[in-house]
Amino acid sequence: MKAIWNGTVIAESDDTLVVENNHYFPAESIKKEYFKASNTHTTCPWKGQAHYYTLSVDGKENPDAAWFYPEVSELAKGIKGRVAFWRGVTVEK
Repeated sequence: MKAIWNGTVIAESDDTLVVENNHYFPAESIKKEYFKASNTHTTCPWKGQAHYYTLSVDGKENPDAAWFYPEVSELAKGIKGRVAFWRGVTVEK
């Protein structure tokens, strides 16, 4: 699977996990040069506290377009160490 934004592949892996229609990519599969830490945090009642990244590709930014859970509940242990996307990021084969 490939995550693409602004015409650039920002993550690629054969080992994504789909939860709630989102592909969670292994953290080591993201291209870190396109990711900047964000101060945004949200809480999911069953997964835990999400942290976000802002994407930066070719001078354009997509705030909080990727998220991950540094600590997860027992129910969500499969997504620990994984990153998911939204806000215009497409995921395709």
